[in-house]
Amino acid sequence: MLSQKELDFIEYWKKVRLEYSTISSKMLRGLPMALLFTCPILVSMALVYFLSPEWYTKISQTAGSSFSAILFALLGIVLFFSFMRMHFKWEMNEQAYQELLQKQHNQNSKP
Repeated sequence: MLSQKELDFIEYWKKVRLEYSTISSKMLRGLPMALLFTCPILVSMALVYFLSPEWYTKISQTAGSSFSAILFALLGIVLFFSFMRMHFKWEMNEQAYQELLQKQHNQNSKP
């Protein structure tokens, strides 16, 4: 027999599964965590650039051009991470949903 928590999950996922399956929904819902993932990189770059500018220019002779490449790379990381994280979560919920439906069907078909 299914627990109340499992029945609640079935009802919840039945309502939101199609809405959460879109690419735009996955990107928007995963964006906050992806930004938190890349924030330490931006903060460390800013700290090195502003707190020790002579070290930064001594080490990196192409400071201006590399900064834009780093920002484009971080944008790519944000987009990839936000989509893949939420797609993984959606797949895990979908698998649990299908398993619970199968379990419910098997229980209902027993004599």
